[in-house]
Formats: sequence, C-alpha cells, structure tokens
Amino acid sequence: MNTPEDLRYSEDHEWIRTEDGGRVRVGITDYAQDALGDVVFVELPTVGNTVEPGGPMSEVESTKSVSDVYAPVAGVVVEVNNELVDTPEKINEDPYGEGWLCVLELAENANLDGLLDAAAYRTLTEG
Repeated sequence: MNTPEDLRYSEDHEWIRTEDGGRVRVGITDYAQDALGDVVFVELPTVGNTVEPGGPMSEVESTKSVSDVYAPVAGVVVEVNNELVDTPEKINEDPYGEGWLCVLELAENANLDGLLDAAAYRTLTEG
C-alpha cells in the first residue's frame, strides 16, 4: 500500500495534507480504497458545513458496500472535488492526488496531534 510520508492519517483511513492559510485537503487512503473495491459513487460534503473529528462527512459507494467518510479534524468545508461526481473512480486511481474529497478550513480548536504519521498508519494497517 502507498502511504506518503508527508501526510497525516486518521484511524478511520482518511488522510490530510496541510495547505496554506490554515486549511487541509482530505481524502481516503490507498488502504481504504483498496478495501472498498471499485468506487462507483461519491456523496461529497456540503460546502459551508461544520465537521467534528470522527463525525460523518460524506459517503463513498463501491461495488462492495457503502462507507461513511469521517472528518479527521474539526473545521468547515470550504471546497469539494466536484470532478468525483462524474469520475468517482479517481479515488481508486489516485487517492492522494486527483481523488481528494474536500478542503477544510481548520477550526481554532483543531488538533492535528491526534492524527497518525505514515509509520504509525502503516503499523495500524499492516498489523
């Protein structure tokens, strides 16, 4: 499984990439997309929604099942990847690139310290 070193991970198999201006880009991990199988539909979060860590943020439907995507940190949804509406398979093809789900503006109380680094996430998924 691909687990980029520059990302942080949740135990629910979401990743975040820190961006400028107190924002993070969010998606599901390579491990998660592999477990789901072929993604056929994505319900994106709503721009303007406030999310809390561990709370449901969106849904990903595959040929195997429907899975909730949980917010890895507290924040407000400021952007979504609308390309996934027509091409949800981008999550399978490029989970850390074109398959991202949304951008969150971090809440003041957002705690990134509770997230896993790449080594800890590999331990979680390989153990």
